[in-house]
Amino acid sequence: MSSRKPAATTTVKDATFSLLRAFGVKRVFGNPGSTELPFLSDWPDDIDYVLGLQEASVVGMADGYAQATRNAGFVNLHSGAGVGNALGNIYTAHRNQTPLVITAGQQARSILPLQAFLYAERASEFPRPYVKYSVEPARAEDVPAAIARAYYVAMQPPCGPTFVSIPIDDWTRPAQPVEARLVSRELGPDPQAMKALASALSSSKQPALVVGPGVDRAAAVDLMVQVAEKTRATVWISPFSARCSFPERHPQFAGFLHASPGQLSDALRGHDLVVVIGAPVFTFHVEGHASIFDGAATIFQITDDPDAAAVTPSGTSIVATMKPALSMLLDLLPETSRAAAKGRILPPAPVAADPLPVEFLLHSLSQAMPSDAVLVEEAPSHRPAMQRFMPMRGQDSFYTMSSGGLGYGLPAAVGMALGRRNTRVVCLIGDGSAMYSIQALWTAAQRKLPLTVVVINNAGYGAMRSFSQVMQVRNVPGLELPGIDFVKLAEGMGCHAVRVTKSSELAGALRSGLSFEGTSLIEVMVDSAVPLLYAQKA
Repeated sequence: MSSRKPAATTTVKDATFSLLRAFGVKRVFGNPGSTELPFLSDWPDDIDYVLGLQEASVVGMADGYAQATRNAGFVNLHSGAGVGNALGNIYTAHRNQTPLVITAGQQARSILPLQAFLYAERASEFPRPYVKYSVEPARAEDVPAAIARAYYVAMQPPCGPTFVSIPIDDWTRPAQPVEARLVSRELGPDPQAMKALASALSSSKQPALVVGPGVDRAAAVDLMVQVAEKTRATVWISPFSARCSFPERHPQFAGFLHASPGQLSDALRGHDLVVVIGAPVFTFHVEGHASIFDGAATIFQITDDPDAAAVTPSGTSIVATMKPALSMLLDLLPETSRAAAKGRILPPAPVAADPLPVEFLLHSLSQAMPSDAVLVEEAPSHRPAMQRFMPMRGQDSFYTMSSGGLGYGLPAAVGMALGRRNTRVVCLIGDGSAMYSIQALWTAAQRKLPLTVVVINNAGYGAMRSFSQVMQVRNVPGLELPGIDFVKLAEGMGCHAVRVTKSSELAGALRSGLSFEGTSLIEVMVDSAVPLLYAQKA
C-alpha cells in the first residue's frame, strides 16, 4: 500500500489568488457582504484588502489606484445591491478608460431558481453597457478562466472595467489552475496614413495639435512634447481632458478648448490643420454650430479607441496606441522652417481679499504644493480658474473624471495615494462634490495616507448656478448647500482638519496641511460669486 498522501485539490479561490499574483495585483478593494464571505475567509498576507465604506467609494479608490499603477484594479462588491451602489463610478471608470476587474457575489447556484434573498437576476446584464466584458460563468470551475479573460480585456486599449458575477458556493469548488499569459497591448498605426499625416504637418502653415488624456494614459507625454517641438505647432488641450498630457508652462501651449461647439471652433479658426491625439473629435457639452467641421481646416485623429474613430464626423482617423504612433510620426516628420507657435500668457497672481476669491486659493495652492505632487480634482465650476492659475507639469500630475458624474474625486485621491505612497496627493474638491463619497476619508485616515483634501466651500452647486445663468433659467431649487461642517465630518472619520475663512489664514493652513504626516482636510470658505463656464447666451 502506498503511503503517499493525495495531492491537495486546487479550489476556485486558490486558482484566483494565483492569477492575481501572476497579474501583479497587490490590492483588492471591497465592501464585504455575506455572499463574499467564502472569498474573504483566511485572507492571504501578501494581498492587501482595502476596505471602503460604500461601494461607489470602493470603485473610485480602485480607479485612482489603477491609474496610479497602470495595472488593473481588482474590486469585490456585494451582490446586485452593491453593484447598484457602485454603478455611477463604474460608468466613470468606463469614461476614464480605467482598467478594472469587478467581481460581485451571487447567491448559491442551488437556490437561484427560487429567487433567493440577495440573488441577482441576469447579474451580468446589470453593469452593461459600461463594462467591456461581463459574465456569470456557467460552472464554478469556469470562474478562474473568466477572471483571466476579464483582466486581459480590461487591460487592452482602450482600457476599461470588466465584470464577473460569482455564486457564493463557487469559491470552494475544485478547479484547474489557469496560467497567466502574455497578451501584447500596443497597436501600430497604418504607415500610409501616418505618411499622409506627416506630409500634411510639413505643408501646413498654421497647424494645431489637440492633445487628449490618451497620451498621459499611455505614458507618452515626453514623445508628445518632442512631436510638438519638431512641428512647432500650437498645442491645445481637448475639451474635458481628464489628465494632463502636455506641460502647461510649455511655450507652445495655447490653452484649453471649450466644450461649446462655437467657442471651440473660434479657438481653432486660424489653423489650417488640426491633429487630435488621444481624444475624441470633439467632446461637446452644449448645443451650437461646430464650424470646425465646415471644411476650412483639415482634420486628422490618432486614437486607440475604434469607437471614437468611427464617430468622428470628418477627416482621417488613425487607430493605434500612442507610443508606436507618436514614435513613427517623429521619425517621419521633416525639419521645418516654420516659426514656433507662441503659447498663452499666464495671468498675474490674484490679490488677497475677503471674502476669499477662489482664484487666490488656487494660485496659493499651486505655489504651496510640492513640485512632484499629484492633483485629483472634482470642482467643475472652478475648473476654468484652475486652468489659469494652476498649470500642471505634465505626465502623472493631474486627474479628474471624464463622466461628469460627481462622487469620484475623493475616493480616487485615496486610491492614488495608495498607489503613490511616497508622493503627496492633493484632492481639490467642491463642497457639493465632497458629499457624494465623503466616507472615503475614513479609509485614508485609517491608513495614514499622504493626502491633503482641499474643500472649496461656496455653499452650493456652483456649476449648476453657472448653467442656470447661461441657460437663462430662474428659480431653480436645490442649488444651495448651507450648514455643512466639513471640519467636523473629517474629524469624525479620524482626519486632521481646519477651516479657513480669511485670506490671511490660507498660507499657514496650506503649509500645515501639505506637510501633515497622514490625511488632512482644509475647508476654505470662498466667495460664492458664480463663475461662467461658457459664454452667456445673448
